Amino acid sequence: MSAVANPATVAECLRVGAGFSQGDRNWIAEQFGTLDARLAGFHADATELEVSVKDREARGQKVTLECWIAGRQKIVTTSTEEDLHAALNDVRDDLRRKLNDAKTRQEPRHNKHLRAVDQPEGAPLQDAEREDAETA
Repeated sequence: MSAVANPATVAECLRVGAGFSQGDRNWIAEQFGTLDARLAGFHADATELEVSVKDREARGQKVTLECWIAGRQKIVTTSTEEDLHAALNDVRDDLRRKLNDAKTRQEPRHNKHLRAVDQPEGAPLQDAEREDAETA
């Protein structure tokens, strides 16, 4: 993975939506802190996170975490856990999983044609390459 000049962090990219106040933001950012390692591969100015809750502290509350990263599809995770802390952890873990899945789908693994394989100048030739060079 290439180094990103201004890596995304939860503290920098998180917005609180409906159901949360600005006072909740720091507490939520602490809960989501483990996402920083996963977000570090993306530019901060091209990454946004928004967390919201519907019917907070009620029996049918629903926590939603949305993630926008430039050049990728929006990722949405939800939780209907009754405990707010558990619901936040649930959406955080689900987002981490979805980011990992998206990264895995995007990377070439065992396909030589997708990976750039350059032979350094002056490097010894493989047997097949040597035979081709001799017949030419």
